[in-house]
Amino acid sequence: MTPTPVIRINRAPVLTLWASIVARRSGYGEEEALTLGRAVAGLTAQSKGRRLGIYTPGSEAARKRVVTEREEMGAGSVAFMGRELPCVRTELGLRALSGSSPIDPKGVRAYLSSRFKEHLAVVEGQLTALATTFDPAELETRAMDLYMRFRPEVPKGEAGWGRMGLLDLDKVAGLAEEGRAAG
Repeated sequence: MTPTPVIRINRAPVLTLWASIVARRSGYGEEEALTLGRAVAGLTAQSKGRRLGIYTPGSEAARKRVVTEREEMGAGSVAFMGRELPCVRTELGLRALSGSSPIDPKGVRAYLSSRFKEHLAVVEGQLTALATTFDPAELETRAMDLYMRFRPEVPKGEAGWGRMGLLDLDKVAGLAEEGRAAG
């Protein structure tokens, strides 16, 4: 049996990868799912950063500009993992937005590769195995709770902001086993 790798990583790439896997399980294509995953992680980080006082909301003028640009491009939103994600349909498919710019799925894949390095395939495999233990609709409603159970442990509050923790793939496997036993 291959030993479980020790993976030191911060939470944002883990949530990005997990959310993209949940999106694929929900029926989105690979590139669509990558952009949705990045949007979930970005909005989650932004919300936490505001709670901690690390981020301050942009100016009213900047928010209005983004809203206007989104309206002009025909953007809508998708409810996913407890968030309303701004999205636009492009000739290449659905793309989540960052501000008023479509997220580039190739950039998300490069980001994940740079963060997980040689462990990307094994982590993606383990998270996919976890996702497939749930019906897609149930998974979408439970996805954030599952993430909270396996995410890397870091200090609470501002002390943990951006810090690396250990991603325990044995925890992920245990959650998959729980899902199989319940299903």
